[in-house]
Amino acid sequence: MVALGIDLGTTYSLVAIAEGREGRPRILTDDNGEGRLPSAVFYGAQQQDGAVVGFAAFAAARAHDGALLTSTKRFMGQGRAAAVAHLASDAAHNYRLWDGVGADHRQVQFVVPDGEGADRPTTPIEVAAYVLKALKDRAEEVLGHPVADAVITVPAYFDDAQRQATRDAGRLAGLKVLRLLAEPTAAAVAYGLDKEAEGKGQGTYAVFDLGGGTFDVSVLTFDRGLFRVLSTSGDTALGGDDFDWPIARRILEAVGVVDAATPRQTQQALMMARQAKEALTDRDVVDVEGVLDGLPAGTGAVAFSLTRADFEAIILPVVNRCAGPCERAMTDAGLTPDQLDGVILVGGSTRVPLVRAFVQTFFGREPLLDAHPDEVVAAGAARQAALLAGTSDTDMLLLDVTPLSLGVETMGGVVDKLVPRNASIPCTATHTFTTYADGQTAMDIHVVQGEREKVEHNKSLARFRLRGIPPLGAGLARVLVTFQLDADGLLTVTAKEQATGVTQSIEVKPSFGLTDAEVEDMLIASIDNAEADITERLVIEKRVEARRVLQATQKAIDEDGALLEPGEQADVAAAVRVLEDAIAGDDRHAIQLATDALDVATTPFAQRRMTRKIGDALENKRIDDVSF
Repeated sequence: MVALGIDLGTTYSLVAIAEGREGRPRILTDDNGEGRLPSAVFYGAQQQDGAVVGFAAFAAARAHDGALLTSTKRFMGQGRAAAVAHLASDAAHNYRLWDGVGADHRQVQFVVPDGEGADRPTTPIEVAAYVLKALKDRAEEVLGHPVADAVITVPAYFDDAQRQATRDAGRLAGLKVLRLLAEPTAAAVAYGLDKEAEGKGQGTYAVFDLGGGTFDVSVLTFDRGLFRVLSTSGDTALGGDDFDWPIARRILEAVGVVDAATPRQTQQALMMARQAKEALTDRDVVDVEGVLDGLPAGTGAVAFSLTRADFEAIILPVVNRCAGPCERAMTDAGLTPDQLDGVILVGGSTRVPLVRAFVQTFFGREPLLDAHPDEVVAAGAARQAALLAGTSDTDMLLLDVTPLSLGVETMGGVVDKLVPRNASIPCTATHTFTTYADGQTAMDIHVVQGEREKVEHNKSLARFRLRGIPPLGAGLARVLVTFQLDADGLLTVTAKEQATGVTQSIEVKPSFGLTDAEVEDMLIASIDNAEADITERLVIEKRVEARRVLQATQKAIDEDGALLEPGEQADVAAAVRVLEDAIAGDDRHAIQLATDALDVATTPFAQRRMTRKIGDALENKRIDDVSF
């Protein structure tokens, strides 16, 4: 019944278990005592039995022709358009995208050799599955028995598509994914339970998680085993990889191949850059030395010195990109930095001195350094896995949040938000909608994700149609729409017609996610355009209601126009024209005034219609037949 905790990282991945009823986390290591597994997969040109993973992938790439895929976590749940945009500005990862037979532009597909002299496509999901399978194999070798259950961590800012892609990778690797756990939450669980054992397990903390390819910041409170996420923000295209490439570029420039480097030379330069970066954590200057393959004799040698000051000047713009997500997380939590009890550092990139200096400056305090930045996420995942598997007696409750709002499209192309951003999950939200037209027997449900008021500015997740609605008058049918967001942040939407019980549901599985720029732009645009969006929404709502009044008025005239008195028909027609002109404009107050004027003009007519209907209903009835 052992369940694994897996930190599926951009640069490195780890696997852990929680031992004993108290759930002590233990990082599982390879034969060399190394817990980290590089999230790298090599597909050899003459390799027909799959792929090589981890440190062995780098060794194979140095010795053989093929494709080495690294940092592909950034492409999880993305579409081809997002990959094209990302790779255009990312010379460090010169992957080729698949355009051959069966190319699916809804998802990223890389070109890799098939081992028999040809090419084939592969996806970030398959790459992640190889990494997860390698971690699963390591665990089974260490433990001496098969394992299948696992909790896998994901960046807090992963959207629904990215989370679903991660779950699919777990299944492909032969794992039963018990839960997808946000990385900052996992880190807080490990840190909080350790502090609880010391009698200090309570407070409000920010978790600053800067890994190899993604950045998250979350604000949490924990108190005696209750972990509640107050807010989360981040950037799924920001991390240590962005520190490595500027150094790698200088290495390639040193041998004159920066614009014509082969994939192997680029990877060699990145490895040298990563080693230099890590050395500068404890030193003020480092000698960058090595030889790049495939260059004429005497031209491939690299030898220059890099100071920490030069390195920090290069990466300062990248580090400063952390400020926006940090500000949003604090604002959403309704807190100021001085109200925090501490800042927990997570991710290998937080070892960079400039990053720690940024954290100290932004939050106004020294970050906490008593959590292992590489291991704390896997440790927290292992503790959650043990709890879900029933092998731990730890009393713990996690309340995570959703990173973006979820809602449905309504008339006029506006969004009704059922689940707001930073709502605690798991959760259920319901809302009752009605029909717009007489005799309407179906309703389209369009599920969207984002922060803007109009559908066109948000991300479309899914569409389905509810059929079998009774053909009633407009506004009489009642359709209950329910959003169920599980602990993994995955969504199920159900629509139920109240009178007949007809139900239609869909598990939202989008084939591609938001690009990193779209996520950032969504939040910034929602703030910058908040007033204009609300104004536009109010105008649209007034138009929808006015058109409903016009339809009802025309229907009444068609049915009972003979009840209009002399001169009254002209007054109603004039009021209709004024309302139609108001609808064509953008003044919601004018639309409301014209709607009210039409209501006044038709009130006597409506009263006569009601009197007539009552008379028809009572005709030829005895007093005993009428119930009051």
